[in-house]
Amino acid sequence: MTTLQGKTLFITGASRGIGLAIALRAARDGANVAVVAKTAEPHPRLPGTIYSAAEEIEAAGGKALPVVCDIRDEDQVKDAVAKTVDRFGGIDVCVNNASAISLTGILETDMKRFDLMHQINARGTFMVSKYCVPHLQQAENPHILMLSPPLDMKTKWFAPHTAYSMAKFGMSMVVLGLAGELKAKGIAVNALWPRTTIATAAVRNLLGGEALMQASRTPDIMGDAARAILTRPSRDFSGNFCIDDTLLFEAGERDFDKYRVDPSVDLQQDFFVPDDSVAPVSLKKVGA
Repeated sequence: MTTLQGKTLFITGASRGIGLAIALRAARDGANVAVVAKTAEPHPRLPGTIYSAAEEIEAAGGKALPVVCDIRDEDQVKDAVAKTVDRFGGIDVCVNNASAISLTGILETDMKRFDLMHQINARGTFMVSKYCVPHLQQAENPHILMLSPPLDMKTKWFAPHTAYSMAKFGMSMVVLGLAGELKAKGIAVNALWPRTTIATAAVRNLLGGEALMQASRTPDIMGDAARAILTRPSRDFSGNFCIDDTLLFEAGERDFDKYRVDPSVDLQQDFFVPDDSVAPVSLKKVGA
């Protein structure tokens, strides 16, 4: 399969950032996208709502269904899945993109934030996948994709922010388990993670401000990488923890400068990228 035309994607956290980039790339193929997120009203610090995202998806050539949904709430998740199936006739792809982050040590992490990260990242990913599976079983080329890191269980990834790392690696454990559990059903389960920081509101507001934004790649690289995974035969590609540029390089992509926010700045490697993962192209500024 070389296109997502006519496929239905259920994407959590699709109102902005990486989730929206995946939605827009699928929309350019002519896909149907359920925009599943909490943001129905404009946020003062965060761009986009489920409705503005739906407009962008329609403008890009896809069909969109905006659905207000807090993935911590089981009834809301079941309702969002039912609305998607009712509108588009089924679900071909489940993308677990929604995530909460707090890069804090144990003394600075309040338990409310701990619970939020685990409820959204690990539990939310498990629950959304659970309610999509009965419909994915009916699909021709079913995929579940998690935006989560390789399971590189090293102290350095946990020590600075144990609570967040536990929650994020929890998403990756869902990949590991479901890839095995759903193999006989022909449902692919994979993870995708960026080598570099990605220019999103989270990077600007929580991680490094404008300087880190300039040292990042655009969300488009994740949209292209996700499409490269989701168009593969589900029975032949499952249980993989993919890094965006490595995956695209292996698929034949050679122009990675187009994804840079600022070509005159060295790219910042993201956390959770294993030491033995070698970048296929230089992360130094263009011309260096």
